[in-house]
Amino acid sequence: MKKLSTQKLTLIAMFIALTALATMVIQIPIPATKGYLNIGDTLLICAGLLLGKTVGGIVGGIGSALADILSGYAFYAPITLVVKGLEGYVAGALNEKTKLPPIVSAIVAGFIMALGYLLAEGIILYNFPTALASFVPNILQGIAGAVLATILYPLLQKAPILMKEEK
Repeated sequence: MKKLSTQKLTLIAMFIALTALATMVIQIPIPATKGYLNIGDTLLICAGLLLGKTVGGIVGGIGSALADILSGYAFYAPITLVVKGLEGYVAGALNEKTKLPPIVSAIVAGFIMALGYLLAEGIILYNFPTALASFVPNILQGIAGAVLATILYPLLQKAPILMKEEK
């Protein structure tokens, strides 16, 4: 296993905290599923695009699950850990392995997030008619996160702390 530098660990912790914060600051409830919409996707997608698939997965899973726990949605945390972790991983993996523009990688990751919640809510938490109530809002959240992340991405690439960092 590759040894992590103090700088990389600090960046991971920073992105986890920022993802949790962004998730908790703006929450729009979805009454049908007892869940909520948020802008945390922006930061976890940025982490994947900037620092790679593994970091994107770690940041997405831990940062978003932490926000669920701290916001009183602990019953969603295990699902969020997997779904948002996958979202961050996919954003990073597509950005690393393909020549797709970052917006495409981010939108695909957002769609996978929406699909992940649809399946988890439909199979584990509720049923598919109830889960469908959050599918379109989750797609919109994924698209909004993708757009905001791709606006931030080139700006963050120029940040001195990230210019030295390798994926």
